[in-house]
Parts: sequence; structure tokens; C-alpha cells
Amino acid sequence: MAAVPAPVPVDLQALRDRQILRVAWADRTHEFPFRQLRASCECAQCVNEWTGERILDPATIPADIAIESMELVGAYAIRVRWSDGHDSGLFTWERLRELLPAE
Repeated sequence: MAAVPAPVPVDLQALRDRQILRVAWADRTHEFPFRQLRASCECAQCVNEWTGERILDPATIPADIAIESMELVGAYAIRVRWSDGHDSGLFTWERLRELLPAE
């Protein structure tokens, strides 16, 4: 049986004045603080791909971190360019759903 794909957001908004990324799905909306989202990056620069150990120290993320731009990657993710220059991580729809607090 094939895996069910994660729901696709119906809207994405980087609200820079509030430092949040608002993601709306058909069933719910959530606001991710920029700093929390940046700390959640799982790319090879932020997490050791062999051991799973976190390389990025969250304490080094600037308090005023901001999303400079976002682009869709296929039909499954966004790539975020952060104000600290980081842009190699992808946030898949599945990953964003994993980051949601329990209902």
C-alpha cells in the first residue's frame, strides 16, 4: 500500500513584522516562529547526515533571523533563504506537519 502524501498547504505567508511563517492547510493553520523554523532545518549543514547529530547550535541563530525569500520546490517543499545566508535546507510539507504541536 502506498504512503499517503502529506497535505499540501493552501497558503504560505512570511510575516516579517511578526517574525513568523503562517502556513494554512485545508484542516488547520499554524504560525511557525522564524527562529524555531530555522533551528528545525535538517539539511546536511545543520544535521550530520551519517549520525543524525545536530551541527547547528540554536544559540547561534540571531534573535532577529528573517526569511528573505521562499521558493517552491516541485510540489512537495519550499526552500527558504534566511537572513543569515543559509539556503540549503528544504521544508517538505511532511516536515512542516511533523513540526506542528499535537492537537
